[in-house]
Amino acid sequence: MPLYEHVFISRQDLSNAQAESLVEHFGTVLADNGGKVVESEYWGVKTMAYKINKNRKGHYAFLKTDSPAPAVQEMERLMRLHDDVMRVLTIKVDEHAEGPSIQMQKREERGERRERRS
Repeated sequence: MPLYEHVFISRQDLSNAQAESLVEHFGTVLADNGGKVVESEYWGVKTMAYKINKNRKGHYAFLKTDSPAPAVQEMERLMRLHDDVMRVLTIKVDEHAEGPSIQMQKREERGERRERRS
């Protein structure tokens, strides 16, 4: 089955438990349609670059899935209809990266940044 990565942003006024329950809810939607969640990460509340629906912050969540296309389409459809979900991004990948995502790694583990020019 194809591999996908999903990131979605939910409203900032949800509690952490409610935001994490959204991840579980959409995981069950995939499972009901023949897919599975390989790994999920809750990235927490982050400030966005611009306002979305009058919100400056949002709960970010990341899913790695192994699902057929109809299951992904159904999950995206339900995400877009859900009042608490503001944005969804789905990407089809050839393989999932091992270990935690770049958002979950500590700054020291990410590698050195290049120096700024004067």
